[in-house]
Amino acid sequence: MSIKDIFPIEKWDFNSESILADLPEEDLKQLTRNQSIQTYSKGEIIFREKSFASGIFYLLKGMVKKFKLDKEGHEQIIYVAKRGELIGYHAVLSGDRYPDSAAALEESKIAFIPREDFLAAVQNSSVLSKRLLKTLSHEFTVFVNSISMFAQRSVRERLALQLILLREKSKVDFHPGMSVEINWSREDLASLVGTARENLVRILTEFKEEGILEIKGRKIIVRNLEKLMEMSNSA
Repeated sequence: MSIKDIFPIEKWDFNSESILADLPEEDLKQLTRNQSIQTYSKGEIIFREKSFASGIFYLLKGMVKKFKLDKEGHEQIIYVAKRGELIGYHAVLSGDRYPDSAAALEESKIAFIPREDFLAAVQNSSVLSKRLLKTLSHEFTVFVNSISMFAQRSVRERLALQLILLREKSKVDFHPGMSVEINWSREDLASLVGTARENLVRILTEFKEEGILEIKGRKIIVRNLEKLMEMSNSA
């Protein structure tokens, strides 16, 4: 059974991985004719906020965080992209600079597609342009839900929800019954949830004592997904 059958994950997660799936061969060739592939180490910056949007990035392997810095230099993670997703295309489409920064959360293999090739493919491919429009519409809904989450939900509820999402994003070659490890630093997880590290650690300990999680060093394994869904108040 897919998590989509029991939890409204589409309310909180982008679906940009569908943009390039089964794209017509000619459209894909035009899009990727000048692409380059690079491996980023954990923590390595992919692009920085306010830098020129020179192209888009397609995640072939790994996981990437998109984040902004406040005036004090504190990081706020605003989205986590997984294998198969595109990032950076909003800025290219709008002709603006990148509105946020992106960095690898783990070793990641990423294809870079120059902005000229991306824009030409969008102009010439009705399939690609329709998919982008649909994806952007969905992402607006996700954005509205995220604002509501931070405004109306407790830290405990936000953490439960983010753990559900991260569990899905951390699946690699998954099969039923397989344990999924969320291998995140407490600093990154606190930034994603929007709370202090100390508060995050306290709530994680509570979840562990309640039998919801197993914690091995920095690794988190969800043992009671149904309870976590209930605690997220997102059904």
